[in-house]
Amino acid sequence: MKYVLVTGGVVSGLGKGVTASSVGLLLKACGLRVTSIKIDPYLNSDAGTMSPFEHGEVFVLDDGGEVDLDLGNYERFLDIKLTRDNNITSGKIYQSVFDKERRGDYLGRTVQVVPHITDAIQEWIERVASIPVDGKEGPADVCVIELGGTIGDIESLHFIEALGQFSYRVGAENFCLIHVSLVPVLNVVGEQKTKPTQHSVRGLRSLGLTPNILACRSTTELDVNVMEKLSRFCHVPIEYIITLYDVSNIWRVPLLLRDQKAHDAILKVLNLNGKTREPVLEEWTSRADLCDMLNKPVRIAMVGKYTGLADSYLSVLKALLHASVACHRQLCIDWVPASDLEDATAQEPESYENAWKLLKGADAILVPGGFGDRGVEGKILAAKYARENRIPYLGICLGMQIAVIEFARSVLGLSNANSTEFDPNTQNPCVIFMPEGSTTHMGGTMRLGSRRTYFQGTSSKSAKLYGNLSFIDERHRHRYEVNPDMVQRLEDAGLSFTGKDESGRRMEIVEVSNHPYFVGVQFHPEFKSRPGKPSALFLGLVAAATGQLDAVLKKSAAKTCSMSNGSSSVKAHLYENATKLANGSLDGIYCNGNGLHV
Repeated sequence: MKYVLVTGGVVSGLGKGVTASSVGLLLKACGLRVTSIKIDPYLNSDAGTMSPFEHGEVFVLDDGGEVDLDLGNYERFLDIKLTRDNNITSGKIYQSVFDKERRGDYLGRTVQVVPHITDAIQEWIERVASIPVDGKEGPADVCVIELGGTIGDIESLHFIEALGQFSYRVGAENFCLIHVSLVPVLNVVGEQKTKPTQHSVRGLRSLGLTPNILACRSTTELDVNVMEKLSRFCHVPIEYIITLYDVSNIWRVPLLLRDQKAHDAILKVLNLNGKTREPVLEEWTSRADLCDMLNKPVRIAMVGKYTGLADSYLSVLKALLHASVACHRQLCIDWVPASDLEDATAQEPESYENAWKLLKGADAILVPGGFGDRGVEGKILAAKYARENRIPYLGICLGMQIAVIEFARSVLGLSNANSTEFDPNTQNPCVIFMPEGSTTHMGGTMRLGSRRTYFQGTSSKSAKLYGNLSFIDERHRHRYEVNPDMVQRLEDAGLSFTGKDESGRRMEIVEVSNHPYFVGVQFHPEFKSRPGKPSALFLGLVAAATGQLDAVLKKSAAKTCSMSNGSSSVKAHLYENATKLANGSLDGIYCNGNGLHV
């Protein structure tokens, strides 16, 4: 097994996750099998109980793991399925050592950071790196490891010590360290400054790790004299210094690495020269080029409570982008704070009017998942506006639940209909706490991971979009569900529950049949959307917003392009003005629309 470690210096947010994903993609393009590990130094067991404002969205895996959003990047770039153990945290490591100590595994010895914590980290890495994640048998050839945080952080010192020992133990030809650092340009002098990177590398070396490759983030390509200076002071060959300058879309990052022969440097360090091919990235290049060509917009109103941080809805944004480019549209997101739609905000006319202006100007409305009662009434108003005005709507998790509540209030006349999450004493509970849920513990107690949904017939839009399969497997993250005792009343009034679980009592998909596109799902389809394989329901939303839904539904039976659908390889559709990539396949890729990461 070969290991590539990606670390970061100077400041956070440099793009270590994108760099690690791009390195993995580049090595995969060379014919190697690749897996990934993300190390997060925080003491939480996982990301499940953290606010999106802390670390962005919580990404959910097939096995129910609630992990860092970077694992979503790995899955999308490499088209793999990771496990909860591919995300290592200090909390997990310390808990495993504590459990061993209580069992008596260390009987008679003093348990210490070195060697017990550091040994546990190394054992975890070796064990997880050998787990196949690409659907094939046997371990991967290369494991790309991203160390979260910044070199010098106190909380990551035990990981750095462990990785230093690990690099010595596996041998120099099995370990490559890529250090991502910042080379800022000061506006006053207009000069690229190397001192931050010099100090970062010095700090890294003082902790027992020596970088093989420098990946330097800068607004522009590094000057030759700057690279020579970095090489001299950081003790890294100049041909092993890579510039990661700003590009038009994120799909150009792997191409930057390829053009600067980063794969040659990595393969040489890992003693893999002559054992691989040149990277095959023709289709990727065509996709990156197409990303820059889209100019006809589609406007999606994103109604949520975390609209101040785009990373809170990262996978949703990426799924929208996949679908938008498949429909040959440039994605434009209109962020609508849900609470600004509420009557209480009318006392602040500017916020209230702006929110409603954005909502009414959108081609489609999306209400993503969330927790807590802040902004719920605003989301209900958004769902009502979409239903009554026949605007394409997609509700995910909570977005589905509030759509059911709105229907009960407006159509059934149950003005006090609500969820017991927001009103425990409501007389008409449309949404209830799941019986198996824990009322005492929050972490890891929701209905998590891949679950099966059975379609109730083939006439619904969702069933057609998924290729008329009898069932699908999608990822879940919720502790409340539609009250099964109210389902019949809702269906009699015109709300169709077109997807249910194996018991038939848990509602998974809801639709308004006489609406152009009004769909709510209890699961999170965004987590399985991939480049070239847009999520079926996101594709339906964007197609409906751009007048292409009828064509998409009619051609679904043709199954001409691969589509991500959860459980099996369903083909996508021929889209309006579809073009062919260099390799002859129809495009179905995604790009950065209006400046958003993809």
